[in-house]
Amino acid sequence: MLVASLHQSIADLLPNRLEFYENWLNVSGLREGTIGLAPLSAVLSFLRGEGDAYNAITARAGEYAAAWTYENVPAFERRFVRALPPALRARAALRTARALVRATYPGSRAITRVKKGTASIDLRGSLFCEVREASVLPLCGFYASAISRVLRLFDVPADAHVNRCRAAAGGQKGCLLSVTLNGRERDTAIAA
Repeated sequence: MLVASLHQSIADLLPNRLEFYENWLNVSGLREGTIGLAPLSAVLSFLRGEGDAYNAITARAGEYAAAWTYENVPAFERRFVRALPPALRARAALRTARALVRATYPGSRAITRVKKGTASIDLRGSLFCEVREASVLPLCGFYASAISRVLRLFDVPADAHVNRCRAAAGGQKGCLLSVTLNGRERDTAIAA
């Protein structure tokens, strides 16, 4: 899903560079699901060199991944979750968002905590943040975009922001995202 969403996003936003990126994100590898960690890391590294396009591409890729994740949730479950009261619907949507994080890269996981209408998401093992040199800007916008989109697809108005990025100077253990949810929720902790 991550590879396909990046490929589609590059095709949308950098169509003149798609052939270059297809050296690593080749069609047969996409179809067979055989693109490994090294080619994916190379693509992310080259994308960071594209300037502002990096953030736009990863954000759009996050939206694609969220839409595809949502479509893979059984129709009955989607209807059930959308019928829940807002507080329970937000928790169920966050569960789907955590599954998306795990599906993007096996070493990734998200730990969520909801308090007073805001979800804090401690993101561990982000492939986007595997860099040799510290970045000036946060690199985990893919997840902020994907999580916001998953929540909105479940009718939970949400806006996600990166508060802390492991790739930035300071050597943080993980990335921290905050998601403003519509409505108030009681304090709860959920680990994926």
